[in-house]
Amino acid sequence: MTTKAAVTVTIDARGMPFSELNRRLREAVAAGAESIRVDNVCGQRYIGTDLVRPITLDLYGTPGNDLGAFLEGPRIVVHGNAQDGCGNTMNEGEIVVHGRAGDVVGLSARGGRIFVRDDVGYRAGIHMKAYEAKRPALVIGGTAQDFAGEYMAGGVLILLGLTLGDGLRHRASFVGTGMHGGAIYLRGTVEPYQLGKEVGVGKLDESDLATLHGLLEQYAGHFGVDLSSVRDDEFVKLYPRYLRPYGRLYAY
Repeated sequence: MTTKAAVTVTIDARGMPFSELNRRLREAVAAGAESIRVDNVCGQRYIGTDLVRPITLDLYGTPGNDLGAFLEGPRIVVHGNAQDGCGNTMNEGEIVVHGRAGDVVGLSARGGRIFVRDDVGYRAGIHMKAYEAKRPALVIGGTAQDFAGEYMAGGVLILLGLTLGDGLRHRASFVGTGMHGGAIYLRGTVEPYQLGKEVGVGKLDESDLATLHGLLEQYAGHFGVDLSSVRDDEFVKLYPRYLRPYGRLYAY
């Protein structure tokens, strides 16, 4: 029995406008490419949008804003850092960033998974939501800036703090402000003043641990790290105390 070899395409994006790069990507997918390597990526936006079947994109460099916006199945691996809006409104698929990412990572995601090896900027996971059987996940190996999980309505956000030094903790404030769904699993401790008033703090139950450990295994596989010691570290669960935290503002 003969096995058909995967079709791989390489694109050099040096100096290429984002519209031209995205056109080239769509043409490659339409022609049957299953794996695409893009070299010399430098700020091109919307990479991965409109590629509506499972393929793998390996990006070398730093993609621009809205990487994987409205993603519908591809797997995007960034061999470098990512800018703002990574995974904006993604529906399914996977984004793996071998570095840092900017602000609003996972904005309004309603499915799929995002793994960031290191730190992210402000408002990570803002407006994440669940949709039918879909439950997005955002796993951050380092830490996040203020307003992580803001207005979160579903899904899972994990902050591992692996980039923090010994004895240091997450310093973000306003975590979970406006949160009304989903869960945040944070390794270490968090002070009440760091949280939005809508957020409760609790321990992880068996279901939470199963979700956490499953995503930790995937993170470890993506980045080639050993998280066996992290599994048993202290995690806290941040959850919404109210389903409609601002409902009274709109009552007649």
